[in-house]
Formats: sequence, C-alpha cells, structure tokens
Amino acid sequence: VQLQASGGGLVQTGGSLSLSCVASGSIFSLNDMGWYRQAPGKQRELVATITSGGRTNYADSVKGRFTISRDNTKNAVYLKMNSLKPEDTAVYYCNADLTSLQGDQLHGMVIWGEGTQVTVSS
Repeated sequence: VQLQASGGGLVQTGGSLSLSCVASGSIFSLNDMGWYRQAPGKQRELVATITSGGRTNYADSVKGRFTISRDNTKNAVYLKMNSLKPEDTAVYYCNADLTSLQGDQLHGMVIWGEGTQVTVSS
C-alpha cells in the first residue's frame, strides 16, 4: 500500500497550486486522509484533513485559502492552495489512515506519501 503525491512547484506570492495524492495497493477502506507540511528547520505540521464522509479540518494559517477534497472512487485526496504566501513554502506530505486487506486479514495502518516541494517566491 502506498501514497503517490504530485503537483508541487514554484509559484509567486498570491498564486495557486493544486496537489494530488492517490493511494494504491490492497486497500480495504480509506478513513481519514490529510496533508501535512514541513518547512526547513521546522517540525512537520498539519495542513488539512478530511474524513471518509467529507468532514474537513484546517490549520488556522490556511483557513480560507486552502481547500481539501477527496474522491473515494479514486482513493485520492486533493489540496487546492490559493493566495499562497512565502510562509507556505515547505515539503507537503499526504497521509492516510486506512485498512489493508492482506491475505484474509485486515490490518489498520497510517501511511505517508513522499513529499512534494511547494515554493512560494516573494
């Protein structure tokens, strides 16, 4: 089971970027999914999460600018980022709380995707 993220890049202040993350493998169910970020010299922090039912939660620093969504038919989670600021510069990681079917057994796990760099120039 793995997460594959894409969509990072370089953008000017005030610009927009969209991130995507797709889960693949032997997935029985996807529960909460989310995005986290880690800036140089700082700890990884929560950006936004979304439950399987679509309930969302955002860090105060991104409320009103970022939108998290998911497509359960594609095992995918998205992050639309508007009005980007230099302080949004970080490596962004997707995260999933899921149940995997391995053989005839179910295993709960939390997995991380490889990060994708987002750089906002001033």
